[in-house]
Amino acid sequence: MYAIIATGGKQYKVSEGDIIKVEKLAAEAGDTVTFDQVVAVSDGTLKVGKDVASASVSATVMDQGKGKKVIVYKYKRKTGYHKKNGHRQAYTQVKIDKINA
Repeated sequence: MYAIIATGGKQYKVSEGDIIKVEKLAAEAGDTVTFDQVVAVSDGTLKVGKDVASASVSATVMDQGKGKKVIVYKYKRKTGYHKKNGHRQAYTQVKIDKINA
């Protein structure tokens, strides 16, 4: 059984026991979060739309962290202009406990 959930502007295919990194959530390690935006649920047959309107996915927050650094380099030729900048995106690591379909 798997579900497709939407959080942080992205969609994730999850099953029970999966560990995923999602966009930062306002929760501490050990807290339980519920994802209400369920796009689809499959248990042999795919259910979408009104069939999954009441579905939810519960998960436990494992960790808060930052991803690897991404280098942003801006450069314009012939003018001597260049600018180097870095960015580390914050994430929340969660473990999927139960799919309530």
